[in-house]
Amino acid sequence: MKPFELSLADAAQAVQAGELSPVELTDSVLDRIEAVEGRLQAYVTVIAEAARHSAARAEHEIAAGRLRGPLHGIPMALKDLIDTDGMPTTASSEVRADHVAVGDSTVAARLSAAGAVLLGKTHTHEFAYGLTTPQTNNAWDHDRVAGGSSGGSAVAVAAGEATFTLGTDTGGSIRVPASLNGVVGLKPTYGLIPRHGVTSLSWSLDHVGPLTRTVRDAALVLGALVGHDSRDPASLSVPTTNYLPKDRGDLTGLRVGVPSNYYFERVTPDVEAAVRQAIGQLEKLGAELVEVEIPMTRYIQPTQWGLMVPEATAYHERTLRSMPDRYAADVRILLEAGELVSAGDYLRAQRARTLMRDAWATMLATVDVIAAPAVPMTAASSEQDTVEWADGTAEAVSDSYVRLSAPANITGIPALTMPVGQDQDGLPIGMQLMGRPLHEATVLRVGTAYEEAHGGAGRLAPIEV
Repeated sequence: MKPFELSLADAAQAVQAGELSPVELTDSVLDRIEAVEGRLQAYVTVIAEAARHSAARAEHEIAAGRLRGPLHGIPMALKDLIDTDGMPTTASSEVRADHVAVGDSTVAARLSAAGAVLLGKTHTHEFAYGLTTPQTNNAWDHDRVAGGSSGGSAVAVAAGEATFTLGTDTGGSIRVPASLNGVVGLKPTYGLIPRHGVTSLSWSLDHVGPLTRTVRDAALVLGALVGHDSRDPASLSVPTTNYLPKDRGDLTGLRVGVPSNYYFERVTPDVEAAVRQAIGQLEKLGAELVEVEIPMTRYIQPTQWGLMVPEATAYHERTLRSMPDRYAADVRILLEAGELVSAGDYLRAQRARTLMRDAWATMLATVDVIAAPAVPMTAASSEQDTVEWADGTAEAVSDSYVRLSAPANITGIPALTMPVGQDQDGLPIGMQLMGRPLHEATVLRVGTAYEEAHGGAGRLAPIEV
């Protein structure tokens, strides 16, 4: 096994044991980028020499007994919405062509303090306002969408072009591409990870979180990012926690909610079969399956759009008027549409969110996690605009992908996506685990238990070199 193929946990263990140097690991990942990036286009920019310098510094520190933790010397990438001092933050848009960050975002600073090695910035759907990331190709099938908006981040992890990455999630933008590329994506509780220095799409829905090979890897990254930052008004003050599961494998006494409505409606047979089989595996591990009814389902889409669209338009108000031609057509149309949303509509969406949060809290009081599909179908063709369902309805591809992920953004609850199988074309299928606010440890425990029982965790996409 080459170093770039290692999961974060395995690479960290090898580095700490002196069996692998950060320089060797970083060089292996950079070589992998050179080999596959031309076909994938996951990165906006790669800072190879700076990465090698950081890896050499990490190697010297570790050799001197100054190990900073499990991320020390581990090569990673950041979605190009996340500021790093002195580097461009383009948001994959011509609007930001000349933008250079004048300071680190909170998450970039914390990863730097943990000793992680920055490889570069990954592509996003322009300003995170889309679910396909059209400039990046799916790691498993280059003719299919990567998912968005953290498509570059997911593809980089799936292809071995980074040991882990960070993305953002406003309506599913970590979990959708994670599912479509067969990796793990974690959207934490709203406010758990500070967003200072991260370009906003919708301030009341935005989250930052990791994309990794395994659930255990996600727990390691999360531990380095949590902590209050007063520069983000939504940032929470929570105690320092070790998110690595202690009682791995045994789920006895844990209640897993299985939706009786919404989450298994208008999903492909392959997705439903794989997710239900994974839920059955949780039961074999000792979990009790409890049927739950998802509340207020008719309000999910209008609430998501009623919040996101006007907030995004407000953020882009100046540049939309001064340089509208620099936005891609799909993003510009959405931003212009936001100008038509009334204050009354926005307030009704906020009220609906409050009611939905209360209803979900009541439902989650009866179970520990909810297990459901992450997306209703696997990666669509890059040329596909709509999907037709068995009931005769047609749906835009982006609407389809956001439909099952939006509730966790509206309610702010933690949600983890992990691979649980493949469809008849060999494309990855993802299961979503959702928990109570600030119960990331429980969600990660369930994911780790499944992962270890099922085997094959951390598998890379089969890319010929």
